[in-house]
Amino acid sequence: MTASTGGISELGQRYASAFFDLAEEESVLDAIESDVRALVDIIDNSDELRSFLANPTFDRDSQDSAMMALLDKAGAHQLLKNLVQLVIKNGRLYALYGVLQAFLMRAAEARGEISAEAITAAALNDEQQKRLRAEIEASVGKAVNLTLSTDPDLLGGMIVKVGSRMVDSSLRTKLNRLKLAMKEA
Repeated sequence: MTASTGGISELGQRYASAFFDLAEEESVLDAIESDVRALVDIIDNSDELRSFLANPTFDRDSQDSAMMALLDKAGAHQLLKNLVQLVIKNGRLYALYGVLQAFLMRAAEARGEISAEAITAAALNDEQQKRLRAEIEASVGKAVNLTLSTDPDLLGGMIVKVGSRMVDSSLRTKLNRLKLAMKEA
């Protein structure tokens, strides 16, 4: 699971919206956002945890025990623990990552930022990241919360997603288009 905005379900949006409103109402939005970012990072960096979240064979008590141990160790806010427990109680632990991503998007929007994702064949250096962020900000006219990931299968170029728009300038896509054109000729 990479940080992607494209796969956030309506279910994830609903949970995230209610969670955001509650965090804002209780004046703990900054603390919650920090904890959510930390949990997303943990999920992104653990194949084992991603497998656990997606595995429906664990009973709810096991899911709850494991997730509460993780959140306690991370020092997570009680409100985040409550969200995770609600997701587990409703049998939707598989949707947790999408809920967290949707929450971060909603928080960015509330600050007047827009979320964007760039997937490149190789990691970008700091200067390239700054230039890419500046180009996207100039294009959309807003501050951009940029998430970067790599996919060596792209061969070269990049895919940039901003909201519902996507620009795919990857070498893999260009080669696939050429291949299709050659088949049709």
